[in-house]
Amino acid sequence: MAEGVPRRQSTLDEVAELAGVSRSVASRVLNNAPHVSRAKREAVERAVHRLGYVPNPTARALATRQTGAAALVVSGEDPSIFADPFFAQVIVGASAALEDADLHLMLCLAASDRGRRRVEQLLRSKGADGVMLMALREDDPLARMAQEAEMPVVFGGRPVGLEPRWYVDVDNAGGARVATEHLLSAGRTRVATICGRLDTEVGRARYRGYRDAMLAAGLDPYPPEAGDFTESSGAAAMAALLTRHPDVDGVFAASDNMGAGALRTLREAGRTVPDDVAVVGFDDLAVARIADPPLTTMHQPIEGLGREMARMLVALVNGQDPTPLILPTRLVTRASA
Repeated sequence: MAEGVPRRQSTLDEVAELAGVSRSVASRVLNNAPHVSRAKREAVERAVHRLGYVPNPTARALATRQTGAAALVVSGEDPSIFADPFFAQVIVGASAALEDADLHLMLCLAASDRGRRRVEQLLRSKGADGVMLMALREDDPLARMAQEAEMPVVFGGRPVGLEPRWYVDVDNAGGARVATEHLLSAGRTRVATICGRLDTEVGRARYRGYRDAMLAAGLDPYPPEAGDFTESSGAAAMAALLTRHPDVDGVFAASDNMGAGALRTLREAGRTVPDDVAVVGFDDLAVARIADPPLTTMHQPIEGLGREMARMLVALVNGQDPTPLILPTRLVTRASA
């Protein structure tokens, strides 16, 4: 460049191109947003140094503009899922925490291709300040979308095969182990399990807890009879267990809904609970208290799960870098075991 000729100011697009990232990622690095990988952050910083880039204050202000909303995205197929007692409690907890932070809650269902496209558009267009993502199944495309998102994403429960940076989960394996140990301590030796969906981490974790407790007691775990966390699937799984293992004397059901279904099947089969078969559930929903007989269960802080997910998301929006959180469970003893 000739002496005395002012050097042209480099642009954000040039920084992004040199760093090999999108313009929005480069912008977030320059605004010190926490939800950018270390490798991309370092690449942008090197490009800034090499080009001598100086951020434009007006562009910086636009980049940090907030929408005032956070989205709760559930990977499910039935719109009534938000009325399910579990998700209803999650929503209550999340809403309270977001209200304290002056953020509105958006609810999104993503199961169909159309639903996933809407969520992908939300993530790409930054239509919310952040996203809470729940109920992912194995190889769920939402996990990939979340990993590539240019906004904060908090996972409610860990997805199969992925350890996200920010998540809130429950001690599912530990709770299942305690539930099974409770049955074993009562002298039950033929304990089977009705596990949740095995293409979800929660289903796998609760099965691992059951299996670990059985092996520690020197007993062979029964092959899992899988349900989908609904009452009807628990009833069907219990019927299958009675056909394959008629001498079963204890059952750990990986949700209260499935536990209630198991109680119904046992009653119809003429088995008394807990004399013939003891049953323990997981969740501590209202259905456990009104079941016949009332269901012994593992309490998990469901409302707390929603609240802590929202608090973590608010921390990310505010530029903090929170650590993952595992919430505890505890045994609630009732008449079924």
